Amino acid sequence: MKKVRVLIIDDSASVRQAMTAILSADPGIEVIAAAADPFAAARYIQNELPDVITLDVEMPRMDGITFLRRLMVQCPVPVVMCSSLVEDGSETLLQALEAGAVDIILKPKMGVASHLADAHLHICETVKGAAQARLGARRSAANDPPKKLTADAVLPPPTGRAMSRTTEMVVCIGASTGGTEALREVLVALPANSPGIVIVQHMPESFTKAFAKRLNTLCEVDVKEAEDGDTVMRGHVLIAPGGLRHTMLERQGARYVVAVKEGPLVSRHRPSVDVLFRSAARNAGANAVGIIMTGMGDDGARGLLEMKQAGARTIAQDEATSVVFGMPKEAIARGAADRIAPLDAIARELLHAAAR
Repeated sequence: MKKVRVLIIDDSASVRQAMTAILSADPGIEVIAAAADPFAAARYIQNELPDVITLDVEMPRMDGITFLRRLMVQCPVPVVMCSSLVEDGSETLLQALEAGAVDIILKPKMGVASHLADAHLHICETVKGAAQARLGARRSAANDPPKKLTADAVLPPPTGRAMSRTTEMVVCIGASTGGTEALREVLVALPANSPGIVIVQHMPESFTKAFAKRLNTLCEVDVKEAEDGDTVMRGHVLIAPGGLRHTMLERQGARYVVAVKEGPLVSRHRPSVDVLFRSAARNAGANAVGIIMTGMGDDGARGLLEMKQAGARTIAQDEATSVVFGMPKEAIARGAADRIAPLDAIARELLHAAAR
């Protein structure tokens, strides 16, 4: 199988060395070059076009955002941002996603090399997912990922039907690569009285709060990063915090709340879409709507099927509008989706399913 060819751009020699070692160790990835700044990178690109670029944000001579914007105009290539910016710089990283970056890898300011080594699996999977992004020609998939845990590691499978119907519906959405912009399009189209929504978007730790804050300024619904015990309410959207914990749906009487708890990686992710969807199948059943959107891999496919079997309405994003048609494809193949819809129709499908 053809390897994913990667160009690394970072002004830190230690990061270039660590990233080269981690990516080169994966049999499905080949590092073709490592450049200290965009000008040096441009010379490499003239000789060989990579499948994916990992790009730092803060660099001398030209910052990563400026280079990204020029690259998307002149020679579109899937780009993964690699940055230490988390709190104050989260707005910058959101701008990078809007400018065309398909994903983000965060690096700490201290102990960069050791952190990258610990996160090698996530880095390699992110790069492979970016290689499949639809920026023109479709790109081939990289090698299959190693065996992974299922939602059984966090929650037992649903048994029988969930509790009886209530007057309020709850919507659970899962997304990964390409999902930040896709979710923005969906949420901006929703009215202020939309049903309560819980979202798992695969993101690095500390980035989801800025993502939720930005969405909140754009949408009629209220958007925030989920906290343990938050009530799922009409007109409110909860974004699962990235990094260390899973987000699950629980029922307390006639209302729903989220539980944010520690647990192992499920489907190579934490938070995992499968965990959220399974919790919805167990605790909401026919009171829920499940939606799976663009992303690499199969996280959420099993859970969406469990939701459907528990009586929920289920929707999958179609291939034509998915940046990476991995998660929706797997869900559709399992027969988990009642409806398959393009991105611009998902908000309408959501409201229709919730109003049934």
